[in-house]
Amino acid sequence: MNKISLEFDIGTNRADCALGTRVIINGQTIYDNPHMTETYHFCHDISDEDGEHELCVEMYGKLPEHTQIDEAGKITQDALLSIANIHLDGISIDQISTDLIEYHHDFNGSQPATVDRFYGTMGCNGQLKLKFTTPIYLWLLENM
Repeated sequence: MNKISLEFDIGTNRADCALGTRVIINGQTIYDNPHMTETYHFCHDISDEDGEHELCVEMYGKLPEHTQIDEAGKITQDALLSIANIHLDGISIDQISTDLIEYHHDFNGSQPATVDRFYGTMGCNGQLKLKFTTPIYLWLLENM
């Protein structure tokens, strides 16, 4: 059985904040780190048999005190997770990730649940979701 590789980098801009990260593939937790302190290169192989797949990257543990707001209501400092260098079978999908990845969150409980586009960082507890199919080359042809 052949496999495809799924790779990306997960990092934080504030190692002092206990931002947790969980990577779930097809409903199975593959990686769970309750306190990201440095950039982690995630790599996992998935069967390339015909099928539907879902990658989910979850951020948890962000607290109100991780965001500094000035008197005017502007954010002056924040704790974020970044996800970059996303590759499926060695092919970068960073340029199309904004259109393909959904960011599900509720502004850390302060607003109703929403689904946004993903622009490289996560600032709220929530989940990124990328649905794709195998064989991966057919999916890439349809989405690039």
